[in-house]
Amino acid sequence: MNEPLTSPSPSPSPIPEAGPHTPLDELLALLDLEPIEEDIFRGRTGRAVLVPRVFGGQVAAQALVAAGRTVPADRPPHSLHSYFLRPGDPAVPIVYTVDRIRDGGSFTTRRVVAVQHGQPIFHLSASFQRHEEGLEHQEAMPAAPAPETLPTAAETLRRYAPLLGGPDVVDRILDARSAVDLRYADEPPFGSVGEPREPKSQVWFRTNGKLADDPLLHICLATYVSDMTLLDSVLLAHGRGGWAVGDVVGASLDHAMWFHRPFRADEWLLYDQESPTSQGGRGLARGRIFTESGQLAVSVIQEGVIRVPRPRSTGR
Repeated sequence: MNEPLTSPSPSPSPIPEAGPHTPLDELLALLDLEPIEEDIFRGRTGRAVLVPRVFGGQVAAQALVAAGRTVPADRPPHSLHSYFLRPGDPAVPIVYTVDRIRDGGSFTTRRVVAVQHGQPIFHLSASFQRHEEGLEHQEAMPAAPAPETLPTAAETLRRYAPLLGGPDVVDRILDARSAVDLRYADEPPFGSVGEPREPKSQVWFRTNGKLADDPLLHICLATYVSDMTLLDSVLLAHGRGGWAVGDVVGASLDHAMWFHRPFRADEWLLYDQESPTSQGGRGLARGRIFTESGQLAVSVIQEGVIRVPRPRSTGR
């Protein structure tokens, strides 16, 4: 019998109801870290699609899996704070070392360092809490079109295939994201290149397949997706199309998340995103993740390097 991701002695990740060998199975396999020593785990890397580095959301999700494997299952994470230190090499595995910082009566704290080639590439601190009752309020869910009324990612990206580098590039992007059904509520950055817009964007997402009833698994998958589109709002403010278009270069610098209420990553979630500022080659973005019923489930903040490529010299 498969144990949840929170098990101190991990077993394979739960198989989704969609059946074996689906893209979601492949993603779950990436999150199923191999224990190699006490509090030390090894994770496989995914495919590099547009840039020669490991997708940041994958590293963050794997690090959270590693932390969760050392925490009792009745204490889900309530926050994480992380820094991307070096680009991840997609050709070699990543080793995750967990430090058991604190085990208190209500809260548990873990620190995780991800290492490749003998150097740290990512650092994460995560805090876990057992369930408690308390005061409760939340801001209202913003208006958004129903996810079923929106075009699929394939329909959206293929409309802009020439701008994104052709059908082959679009197919690679779709293949890399095929475990997730992600739909833009408005035109993505590459849909309005050269036309600055209000720095706000919305996407709906859910996994392409059902998941087991393990809260940590759903949180880790939301962490994975949270890095896909958050900096889009920065690009919108300047009419930039993004990494696939090539009119900016950049990477995530840090990433913080707060998990407020239970949710399922295999049910529709609205990711409402905005950018309050960009300066100094960096852009800041904020996100809120709501359930379809309007519950505020997650808050996200990320800063990233965003630079305009310099023209190449045409000197003799």
